[in-house]
This record gives sequence, structure tokens and C-alpha cells, in this order.
Amino acid sequence: MEIEVYTLDVFAVTANGGNPAGVVLDADCLSADEMQKIAKKVGFSETAFVQSSDNADYKVIFFTPDGEVDLCGHATVAVFYLLANNGIIEVGDYTQETKAGILKVECRDDGIIYMNQCKPEFYETLDKKEIADTLNIEEADIMDNIPIQIVSTGLKDILIPIKSLKTLSDIKPNFDKISHVSKKYDVIGYHIFTLETKYNSTAHCRNFAPLYDIPEEAATGTSNGALSCYLYKYGVVPEKNIKNLVFEQGYSMEKPSNILADLIIYNHEIIAVKVGGAGLNIEKKKVTYSPT
Repeated sequence: MEIEVYTLDVFAVTANGGNPAGVVLDADCLSADEMQKIAKKVGFSETAFVQSSDNADYKVIFFTPDGEVDLCGHATVAVFYLLANNGIIEVGDYTQETKAGILKVECRDDGIIYMNQCKPEFYETLDKKEIADTLNIEEADIMDNIPIQIVSTGLKDILIPIKSLKTLSDIKPNFDKISHVSKKYDVIGYHIFTLETKYNSTAHCRNFAPLYDIPEEAATGTSNGALSCYLYKYGVVPEKNIKNLVFEQGYSMEKPSNILADLIIYNHEIIAVKVGGAGLNIEKKKVTYSPT
């Protein structure tokens, strides 16, 4: 069997930047097994499959090459950017049904897509020694005033604060050990960051998810949504500066990316998390797969 798959780069700063995603716009006829086969052939960190929904404007299902995930930020932006680019949707508010819940998506008139993520959930804090060993760094390279913590706005990641941009850029992780820790704590992977940035952004980040066959990702929407909430919780980002957050990612891969984020606060509590960006380099290709 053959199916049409769109590919595009999301959150790109340059034509070579961003995080590539695959999108299948008409996926109602596909089984989970077939979607998995297609995602593996596309080979990107995530491929999104768009189906009809009784509960939202669209149902979106996300597969990595290795398995299904509940939500994906950059692939959501890819879906709605593509729908807008193809004239299927206009500027306005939409909803997507995902395994993380029914979430709002906003298509703005400047071409930026903002997706709502789940309200943040904060889980256990982790030991520096265990994490430093998996990254081949010293415990002293990890910040002291904010913790290593598991946080989710739809997907659970371990957020790891690093003192310097040089240390973060030089990290050569042990992917086997990261996979082991990720499985142990039931998380997608590591989102490591530093407050030292290249371009006066909110933070500079790298993301490792080898358990899901993603050694490093150039731009991660869900992780930076979680990071936005974490930085607000620990006072790094004050309430007056919770809009237009910018996260640098992908520079170590020579795929420079910017992920945008807004927090909506009421009575000092986060009531909404929005992550945004745009797409570049839209292409269309045929992928063959074996039907089930």
C-alpha cells in the first residue's frame, strides 16, 4: 500500500533548522499497526496522523519510530500549520483530540500556531549523582538553587538545570544509561537546559529521548511547555514576564530552533500553557507500507 505523507520543519530559525515532522492528513483508514509502520519508514522523531473526531475538530495520533506517544508539540504545530497552508483552516481557534486530552490550538494571523498543553504536573525530584553519571558530567555542573525534577504538560520529562552553556553544549551523553533512567521513572527522556543563552532567550536546551529511539531532538514543544511552568514555579521567570518566552534548541545539532511559549496565570496559579511556532520546507512524498 502507498500513502501520501507531508514533511516539514517546525520551530526552525533557519532553512536548515527546526525539528522535522511527518503528517498524514487523511488517516481514518489506518490501524495503529499501519501508523507505526509508516512512522518508522518516515524516520522522524514523530509523525502525526489526522483523523476525524466526534469530540473535537480533529483527532491527532502521534507515533515515534518506536511507539505511540500521547502528545507531541512540534508535530501538533506541523499539523495545524499544514492545514492552514493548504487552505483547510483559517485564522482562529480549533481543538484536537489526543491521548493527553482535548486541547486547544490557535492559528494566528502572523502564521504562528500556538497549541495548548495540559496544566503542569510536578513529580519527584531526582538525585544529582544519578543524573550526572548518565550525562558524563560532574555533579557540580548542575545548578544548586533549582532541582532536577520530573514535570509534565502532557508528557513526563526529567528537567535538568545546567550551570553553563559550554557544559551543556559539550555534553556527550550515555544513551543506554539515559534509557535505563527514563524507563525507571516512566518518562519520555531528559530535557536539559541552561539560563546562559546565545541570543538573550529564556533558556538554551537539549533534549534526549533514546528510550523512544530519539537520541537527540532539535525542537521539543511539550518539553519546553513543561520547562516554562518549571521556571515560573521556581521564580526564574517572574509573573510579569510569562508571555513571549523563547527557548533555543537544536544548536548542538546544527539545526537552530526557537520554541515560543506563553503562560496564563490566575491567582498565581498556571491555568494554561501555550507553545508556538511555525513550519518551513513543506514537501510531499509517497510512503509504502504493508497493510494489516
